[in-house]
Amino acid sequence: MSDRLFIFDTTLRDGEQVPGCQLNTVEKIQVAKQLEQLGVDVIEAGFPISSPGDYNSVIEISKAVTWPTICALTRAVEKDIDVAAESLQYAKRKRIHTGIGTSDSHIRYKFNSNREEIIERAVAAVKYAKRYVEDVEFYAEDAGRTDNEYLARVVEAVIKAGATVVNIPDTTGYCLPEEYRAKISYLKEHVDHIDQAIISTHCHNDLGMATANTLSGVLGGARQVEVTINGIGERAGNTSLEEIAMILKCHKGLDIETNINTTKIYPTSRMVSSLMNMPVQPNKAIVGRNAFAHSSGIHQDGVLKNVQTYEIIDPKDVGLDDNAIVLTARSGRAALKYRLHVNGVDVADEARLDKLYREFLKLADKKKEITDDDILMLAGADTAEGHAVKLDYLQVTTGKGVKSVASIGLDISGQKFEDASSGNGPVDAAIKALKKIITKQMTLKEFTIQAISKGSDDVGKVHMQVEHDGNVYYGFGANTDIVTASVEAYIDCINKFRK
Repeated sequence: MSDRLFIFDTTLRDGEQVPGCQLNTVEKIQVAKQLEQLGVDVIEAGFPISSPGDYNSVIEISKAVTWPTICALTRAVEKDIDVAAESLQYAKRKRIHTGIGTSDSHIRYKFNSNREEIIERAVAAVKYAKRYVEDVEFYAEDAGRTDNEYLARVVEAVIKAGATVVNIPDTTGYCLPEEYRAKISYLKEHVDHIDQAIISTHCHNDLGMATANTLSGVLGGARQVEVTINGIGERAGNTSLEEIAMILKCHKGLDIETNINTTKIYPTSRMVSSLMNMPVQPNKAIVGRNAFAHSSGIHQDGVLKNVQTYEIIDPKDVGLDDNAIVLTARSGRAALKYRLHVNGVDVADEARLDKLYREFLKLADKKKEITDDDILMLAGADTAEGHAVKLDYLQVTTGKGVKSVASIGLDISGQKFEDASSGNGPVDAAIKALKKIITKQMTLKEFTIQAISKGSDDVGKVHMQVEHDGNVYYGFGANTDIVTASVEAYIDCINKFRK
């Protein structure tokens, strides 16, 4: 009989800690429902004490989903646990995830404490959480750099206190796979009553080993993995859900099963990428746009003769239709709606579909090929229609030996404004003209341009960070004209701090 591996998804908590990728409650519910369809066992819905938004999201997600366990994160602090328990009041299955740092570095510098006191605090937190819920998970933060003998003492103490899951995070992504497997194996062999709790992995990707470490942990005896869609997360990210799910599906000899419906992987990936304005790198395993692409003539010949020559995964197993509909200027609304659906964007409103289709036709007239990224950018731009500040027009004069000059028109809550400025290049001129109309003190902190397709007619995507009144706001714009995309990204920032 196959071993069961539980999938703990932390896209909405650890994954959402990426700067500029925060979701509102409605978007979090959307993702949570998709995760339920995907088949994840546990959804870590947030860190309720951290903000009213996180608290409210845990409440609403608890109402919105049916069978997955809803988990709320806390520190080993009674007030954190009180708030988490309150936020989980509507969850059908609830879990409190509490813990404390256990490495000597954390004990000394973060807590100014000692090993014995840390064990006391860990036990007290588990016992306190147990007053509210039966299912309590304990995390030993920075377990990857914690001495194994001491870690075993901590784990044994929290299991005795009532922990049902013990999480062994490689918080800094430091461990080598064999070290991490040995750590899990050590706990299996040296902790009394370890069979009364599930060991969980939680690996970060700072050195590119998150998936390798997670799999090693599973082979060492862990039976829960903490993962995110697309491997998103702070710094270099977390273990990718899709990679672990497909490794186990491909390597049937491991005899480990998950509840994941792998055909939902690709649309879930696209939904998260779209809602968070976070592109998936083209060569990303499983869900990157090149994951099933073959450009080498030798590879193409081999695939045409037998697809298994160079593909170990059937694209349909992850939700990709290998008979894809190619979008051109001659495609109809139904084709556009289908491609949006495949990418995790459902458009039920006919008026919105009509508007998207008109914008699609304009873009199709400029480009030889419309990609999935292009239509996702169109769908993202469509959601900005309700903003108070909108770009009416932009005209730029630039060239070698010519000073760049920009004229801009804005619609601000129905009123029209115009101005012009020169600058050191077309983007600088356009931003200066914009700032003549929007006179608030703003400082551009970061400006990133990314081409999301290839060729001279590609769509450019711009990310910006703008500081206003001591706060940093993140903006996003996409257009075949990079100057327009830059202005739209800046306006996106303005709309966020004008709310």
